[in-house]
Amino acid sequence: MAERVCPPWVGYFLVNPLRRFWHNPEKILSPFVSNGMTVLDVGPGMGYFTLPMARMVGATGKVVCVDVQAAMLHALRKRAQAAHLDERIVTRTCDAASLCLDEFAGKIDFALAFAVVHEIPDTVNFFAEVGKVLKPGACCLVAEPKGHVSAQQFTETLAIAQQQDIHAVGCPQIAGCHTALLKKG
Repeated sequence: MAERVCPPWVGYFLVNPLRRFWHNPEKILSPFVSNGMTVLDVGPGMGYFTLPMARMVGATGKVVCVDVQAAMLHALRKRAQAAHLDERIVTRTCDAASLCLDEFAGKIDFALAFAVVHEIPDTVNFFAEVGKVLKPGACCLVAEPKGHVSAQQFTETLAIAQQQDIHAVGCPQIAGCHTALLKKG
């Protein structure tokens, strides 16, 4: 799996402010994230989407971040502290076999998997675990970079999600990405 995971040094490029021209977090996430929600950010890296989501959920909400790389989560926590958002963010190191989120079963209002599903070795298990943490009717936005994932591979990913009772209900437009808004049963 290690060769499939984005190395920590790339994280610095991913939080570059110029990225907002292509992937504006508020524009992408504002239809789905609002005050008071508990949201999940899978593979947040250094928090490009995490910090804006923490602002969106407000003081009563939470952003739960899981990543296999402790170094990424450490950098995310430092950035969250500098932005005075650290109390809204929960970080968990997960492993290749599990998201390690049992305590959040049925508590997540929205999940984001941005440019990460193609790095996960067991996609069936991934969507099963996402399904466990999502509240009934909650959504998960999946976006995969077209440079790494073919249209056929993305279609296969959506079929796996559907087998876990997480169905595509929309296709938000995000530059350079295959996208799907998935909804739990």
